[in-house]
Amino acid sequence: MASLFVNDITMFDRASRNARGGVMSPFWKSLSIAVTAVPLLAWAGVTVVSAQGPWVAPADAKATKNPVKGIGNAKKTVETNCVSCHGASGKGDGPAAAALPPPKPANWTSPAIQKETDGELFWKISNGRGAMPPWKHLPEQERWEVVNYIRTLKGK
Repeated sequence: MASLFVNDITMFDRASRNARGGVMSPFWKSLSIAVTAVPLLAWAGVTVVSAQGPWVAPADAKATKNPVKGIGNAKKTVETNCVSCHGASGKGDGPAAAALPPPKPANWTSPAIQKETDGELFWKISNGRGAMPPWKHLPEQERWEVVNYIRTLKGK
């Protein structure tokens, strides 16, 4: 039995070396790094995500005033970018929400979200956290309109 194990190691060792001998090929190096790194990164990612506490915007963001009136095309922006996680009614129950790690998507209709300032919501939309990507690539006007759209969901 021990010799079988030694033979397996020898075969892997031979397969991982190139024809010139003694040097591990780039493919086998990459494979061994990937096999080692993937579980480590998965563990680290789960640890970081689950260790996130309350999502608090900085004080300067909290004090930022909304310069935009109305929702413009925010409904379309939300349908395109947000509904898969936040849901059609903004309750955080979109089809992708169940598969996301904590923290789960926010319920935009909740009193907790509705009591946040426009500046806080804008900052969170812009910067993202965890599974929520940052939306800084959207024009500033669109992000403010999304904030205004979230306000229309109060009490729904």
